[in-house]
Amino acid sequence: MTQEPAETVEAPQTDGQDESIRDSITRLYADGRAYAEAEVERQKLRAGIAVAGVRDAAILGGLALLLLFGVVVAGLVGLIFGLTPALGPLGATGAVLGGTLLVILILLLLAKARIGHMKRAMKP
Repeated sequence: MTQEPAETVEAPQTDGQDESIRDSITRLYADGRAYAEAEVERQKLRAGIAVAGVRDAAILGGLALLLLFGVVVAGLVGLIFGLTPALGPLGATGAVLGGTLLVILILLLLAKARIGHMKRAMKP
């Protein structure tokens, strides 16, 4: 006793075109390739936008540092002028120079301590 298989359902055909599996895979490959190319272009655009943003930020940051340097110089010159009546021109210059060097030394020691702390934290 063998059973007869049930009726098989035929795939619907559109407009009389019979698309083979090879044609479907070829079309899928072409669509995938087009998608990948579009994604590459999208990522290039995003990278270009990021690079332009970093460039602009670097330019503006450099300009800000330049202006900050000018403000520090102007402040030190003003401090010298302000101290001149009390200490004389050379005394005011020496006091401002010594004070500035002391601040620089303190900042460098703090930076050295931070680097040492970072090295100890990263040691295996």
